[in-house]
Amino acid sequence: MTAKSDDLLRRIAGAAIVPTLIIASTQTAADDAALREKAKSAGLEPVPYGLAEVNDNPVTREKIELGKMLFFDPRLSKSGVISCNTCHNLGTGGDDNLPTSVGHGWQQGPRNSPTVLNAVFNAAQFWDGRAEDLKAQAKGPIQAGVEMANEPDQVVETLTSMPDYVERFGRAFPGEHDPVSFDNMAKAIEAFEVTLVTPNAPFDQFLEGNDGALTDVQKEGLALFIDKGCTACHSGVNLGGQEYFPFGLIKRPGADILPPEDKGRYRVTKTASDEYVFRAAPLRNIAITAPYFHSGEVWDLEQAVAVMGTAQLGAKLTDDEVASIAEFLRTLTGEQPQVTYPQLPVETGETPKPKL
Repeated sequence: MTAKSDDLLRRIAGAAIVPTLIIASTQTAADDAALREKAKSAGLEPVPYGLAEVNDNPVTREKIELGKMLFFDPRLSKSGVISCNTCHNLGTGGDDNLPTSVGHGWQQGPRNSPTVLNAVFNAAQFWDGRAEDLKAQAKGPIQAGVEMANEPDQVVETLTSMPDYVERFGRAFPGEHDPVSFDNMAKAIEAFEVTLVTPNAPFDQFLEGNDGALTDVQKEGLALFIDKGCTACHSGVNLGGQEYFPFGLIKRPGADILPPEDKGRYRVTKTASDEYVFRAAPLRNIAITAPYFHSGEVWDLEQAVAVMGTAQLGAKLTDDEVASIAEFLRTLTGEQPQVTYPQLPVETGETPKPKL
């Protein structure tokens, strides 16, 4: 066979491959579009850009800056050691990466610390939903004896002892007769936390039309996440955080994962049907917020997926299915907020002394 014949055969073969590649590419694009619509129909939404609105608290630049200072200020605690950032560390996914948080006097709290990132999209705060919004949540740990162990009057006394805080509260809450208050402290912290969102995760990019944002394995995991029924509890912007469900809907986990003494939402409602009911955990940034569940007893994401399959879906997921779903969940890690540590007001002789 001559060189000319070889060249002709190569051209013929190449011409046959091109339509095949076009057909395959078209089919892949169609499959991606169908999966995208399936995800949207299941209630999955991207993290929006811009500041979310909150009830009874217009968000302003002055409030945000004041709230950032308060979020990082350990002097809101009785010991002068613990700040909001201690348990919701913005450098580690908005939580403390501990099974349960360590508070005043080295006491260990009863539940795992939820991430503060994207918390503005939750219907309520805490695992049992006892706080209706972020400003109500901000008040809780400050007063909890096992956490910051302080009292509202002591907090106000601390803040009013520092002229810089007094000035900043006046700017953040103009026209108020007495702007330095416990309520306004909580509102300022809420305003700052509104900014702690993580948009542009690979999954968000896929929802917005970028087919290449997810790998084939991650797309398979997304399809399984929907088909297996995970979206019945984990939907919306935060893929969770909206409704309450029994932990162990089908099969109750062991006491190591579901401590029998913690009856969840029952502590709030005192309704028997709310025993061991918890708010569905938001799954945004789940890959960087281990350990998992309210008990914080599971450190491995694949193990957490397998536990949920058995406990909530009554499904024995295969190892490949668990791995694929976990890979999808890793696409929920968004752009982390870039926060400059604030310079805090200087104490005066009137500032209450820490009490360890």
